[in-house]
Amino acid sequence: MSPTHHHSPTLPFTTVAVVGAGTIGLSWAALFAAHGLRVTVTDPREDLDEAVAEALPMLADGLPGTDAEKLRGRIRTTHDLAGAVADADLVQENGPEDLAFKQRLFADIAGHAPAGAVLATSSSGIVATAIAAPLPDETAARLLVAHPFNPPHLVPLVEIVPGERTSEEAVASVTAFHRTLGKTPVRLRKELPGFAANRLQGAVLQEAMHLVLSGVLDAGEVDTVMKASLGGRYATVGPFESFHLGGGPGGIRHMMDHLGPGLVEGWQRLGHPELDSAATATVVSQTEAAYGHGPGAYRERAALRDRKQLALNDALRRADRN
Repeated sequence: MSPTHHHSPTLPFTTVAVVGAGTIGLSWAALFAAHGLRVTVTDPREDLDEAVAEALPMLADGLPGTDAEKLRGRIRTTHDLAGAVADADLVQENGPEDLAFKQRLFADIAGHAPAGAVLATSSSGIVATAIAAPLPDETAARLLVAHPFNPPHLVPLVEIVPGERTSEEAVASVTAFHRTLGKTPVRLRKELPGFAANRLQGAVLQEAMHLVLSGVLDAGEVDTVMKASLGGRYATVGPFESFHLGGGPGGIRHMMDHLGPGLVEGWQRLGHPELDSAATATVVSQTEAAYGHGPGAYRERAALRDRKQLALNDALRRADRN
C-alpha cells in the first residue's frame, strides 16, 4: 500500500504518540504521518522542533507521495510526556536501551495514556516480559516489542515480540496495523535477546570483521562481496529457500545429506575476533576511508541507501505480483 493512502477505517489506530526523537523515533513519526495518522512526538531534548524539521526532508524522500511540509502538518511536538500520550491509540517508545529506564518510562506512559492504548517498544534487545515485570497485569497485557529494522520508514520488517503477559488482542492489532502501513510484521514465538534479525546481522558482522582483521579483504571489499552475492540473493529468497533451491530437484534434503557434515566443520572455522582498540581502529579507518565521515558524507550516503532500498522494495513488489 503506498504512503499516499490517507487514513481509512481499516487502520486499527488513528493517533500515535512517538516517545523519543532519535533516528528511529523520527523515522517512525514520518511513516505514521505519511499514512495520515495524527502523530505526537515527545522527547525532553531542547532542540525537538529543530530535530524534526531537519530530519523530515530526507525522510519524505523515502515516502513517495508526500513531502516534508505535509508530514510536518500532521506531527505535533511536545516536551510533556503526559500530554503526548493522553489521547494515543498506540504509543511507540524509542528511548535508551536500558531496562530500568524503560520500566520507569512505561509506568509513566501507562499512567497517562488511555486504558486501551497499545504500548510498543522499538527496543532492539530488551524483551517485553522484562520491561513489564514491575507493571500491573492490565498494563503488561498491552505492552509488546515492535522492533523495526533501521530505517523503519523504508525497511519492511517489524519484529512483533509479545511478553509473557501480552494479550493476543494487542498482538493482533499491532500486526494488522503494520500490514496496513505496507510493512512486513513477523511474530517471534519466543523471547530472546536481540530477537531474530539482529542476531542474523550479528553473525554476518562477526565474520565480516574477521575477514577485515585477518587482512583477507578491506571493509569496502567485504561490502562489495556481500552486495554482489548474499545481499541480493537473501532479499529475494532467504537462506533456507536458497539452500533448498541449491540442491536442485532434490532440494534441501539432498543438500543436507551431502553438505550437512561439512557445514558443521565450517562453523568451527568461523572467526571470533576480539574488538580491542587496535582492531576497532582498523575497522573504523577502513570504513571511513571507503565511505567518508561527518554530516555531509552521512547525508549523501544515507540518501543513496534510501534510494536503493526504495528501488529494491518496488522491484520485489512488482516481481511478486507477476
